[in-house]
Amino acid sequence: MLTQTLRASRSTIARVARQQASGMVAKRTFITPTAARRDLIQDLYVRELKAYKVPVVKATDAEGQVQKFTAPAAPKSPEEADIANELKSYEASAVEIEGQAEGGAAASQEFEWFEEEPEEEPHH
Repeated sequence: MLTQTLRASRSTIARVARQQASGMVAKRTFITPTAARRDLIQDLYVRELKAYKVPVVKATDAEGQVQKFTAPAAPKSPEEADIANELKSYEASAVEIEGQAEGGAAASQEFEWFEEEPEEEPHH
């Protein structure tokens, strides 16, 4: 089967190559620039360069394009905050000790122990 396929492809390739060779005539299709064409293009280019006028730049042209700079406000120093009142409120706050209830009395030693529920087995 493989040999039949190779024979068929060889014959097809040979037929296509013969058709292309018989219908194809070698021609020069690209244009070679001559001195007259080169001078004409160069003259047009130079004339356009000389005719170009640079637009005049005014001082007011950038007004709509650029934002005015404003310096940001200085941040407030933490030292300037109301430290005296914060210190008084800290001194007046009650001390919290672990294991004691509010007011300094010992908390009851009752602990609630929770039993972990067994994990459910995935349903099959």
